[in-house]
Amino acid sequence: MSKNDVKHQVAEAINACVDKKAEEITILELEKGSGAFTDYFVVCSGTNPRQVQAIADEVETRLEKTQGMRVNHMEGYKQAEWVLLDYVDFVVHVFSEKARKFYELERLWKSAKRVEGSEWKATSKTTRTRKKKSA
Repeated sequence: MSKNDVKHQVAEAINACVDKKAEEITILELEKGSGAFTDYFVVCSGTNPRQVQAIADEVETRLEKTQGMRVNHMEGYKQAEWVLLDYVDFVVHVFSEKARKFYELERLWKSAKRVEGSEWKATSKTTRTRKKKSA
């Protein structure tokens, strides 16, 4: 899969998080030699268990609908403290505020490059334009 395809998929995941009012969305591009098992992390927070689940549901639904992707592995949905959605080339982490502070994922992966939201907005607009044209 091309890096551009992955960027479109990550952009759709970010759009899903934004649509469900996720807080503190962070995108980490993981370095090849860091021992990382994926290319990107999308990290965000929800304010309560229902919102954490709603964000995870929206990411899963949106990626299946727009990209034809199914989640490879999901963990933590029932507890809704930290929901992990593994799409192989990227992983979406949806945290409760408390769990995010406790695990400090961004600190653990501090060698990862933080990708600015503006880089994804351009990718996102392209994806949304395609979706509208095909409708």
